[in-house]
Amino acid sequence: MGRHDEFTRATSIPVFFCDPGSPWQRPTNENTNGLLREYFPKGTDLSIYSAADLAAVAIELNDRPRKALGWQTPALHFSRLIATVE
Repeated sequence: MGRHDEFTRATSIPVFFCDPGSPWQRPTNENTNGLLREYFPKGTDLSIYSAADLAAVAIELNDRPRKALGWQTPALHFSRLIATVE
């Protein structure tokens, strides 16, 4: 996010950077890392997977309900957010 200042000016959305070594400041990121490790153990060389393999995992994760979203799937939640912007 080398251009975070431009993003903030263009969108009026502030960018927050977590402190190094403070995973409690980024719980969604840490949860997602845990979910990804169900498919790819830590240290896995992702270059051995095709784009289709990675896309299949992304689709599975985006169709998995999340407590943080009121048990909606990320895909459904995102589509509803986009619908309110248009």
